[in-house]
Amino acid sequence: MAATKKINTIKSSDAGSKAILSVDLGRSSTKTCVSCEPNNVVFIPANVKQISFEQIRGGLFEPRATDPLMDLWMEHQGSGYAVGQLAAEFGANLGVGQSKLESALIKVLASAAYFKLQDEISVAIGLPFFSLKQFEMEKAQLISLIAGPHKINFRGESVCLNISKVWVMAEGYGSWLWSESQPRNHLNVPDLTKIPGAIVDIGYQNINMIMIDNFRFVRDASKSEDFGMNFFYELLAAEIEGADSQSLTFIAVANKPRGHRFYFPKGANKPTNLDDFLPNLTEMFSHEVCSHVLAWLPERVTDVIITGGGGEFFWDDVQRLLKEAKINACLAASSRQANALGQYIYAEAQLSSVHATRS
Repeated sequence: MAATKKINTIKSSDAGSKAILSVDLGRSSTKTCVSCEPNNVVFIPANVKQISFEQIRGGLFEPRATDPLMDLWMEHQGSGYAVGQLAAEFGANLGVGQSKLESALIKVLASAAYFKLQDEISVAIGLPFFSLKQFEMEKAQLISLIAGPHKINFRGESVCLNISKVWVMAEGYGSWLWSESQPRNHLNVPDLTKIPGAIVDIGYQNINMIMIDNFRFVRDASKSEDFGMNFFYELLAAEIEGADSQSLTFIAVANKPRGHRFYFPKGANKPTNLDDFLPNLTEMFSHEVCSHVLAWLPERVTDVIITGGGGEFFWDDVQRLLKEAKINACLAASSRQANALGQYIYAEAQLSSVHATRS
């Protein structure tokens, strides 16, 4: 997975004219982009629902100017699909516990169509690294699913894509590439090209713990675990009658600033202030996160980059706990977007290398 040229010297023009789509298959939301601008990363709720043509075409009377993110639907190979918020409205949950291979193609195609991509494109995408054997097997399956020509009907319009190249990397690796591309004085980020370091990516379903040594992805020392923010949301939901831990509204409220976390479960008489439970649960869960990290951390690693939505959420407590363990930690810039941005940079570097070779 080593990049082919110094990451922070890559310019968008280097990659030629081929469009690149980066997709971070988050369990709560798909983060996707077609550039390395943090503000241009799009968050699509991870819900996907296969539905009938009658259901999917029922909204054709609505104005086409409606926000596409609220109304993502498509037809592919004779089946209809609702994606994101629309899928949630049709009853789809986040699919906690499922393999990320499920619905991956639909999420990639919906992302490409949302950005109005056409014809030949390349895709950079990530998967958990539970073991080398499982990763290589799922990587091959994912490439087989995604690569090749695809014709879809996206929100009533025909879209033809030819996905000519697919790069699959371990979740968390993109965050390292993104962090390495940032100016050294932007964050208190160590130069991980010179020392062994770690990326801890705290996601909704997994915690991905990646070791990097001189640009090298250390496979034997890296791993993903089925432990993520979903357990935290379940603990929080258990405190509130009628709360659904996979509800997009519930998750959105939990991530609001202190003083604005009022959740109104369906059928309730009044909203619940999540601040009554969050501080204690956050501290308790941060201890659990750090116990996983410290149990895994290779002995020669003392510098860690924390990333992911959970990394940002638990940062204050996690930073303090790791500091007590004499571990230097920093939070990745744009941590929720970092994997998608780094994956884009990786694909850009690969295409730039090919372009330079042919020239």
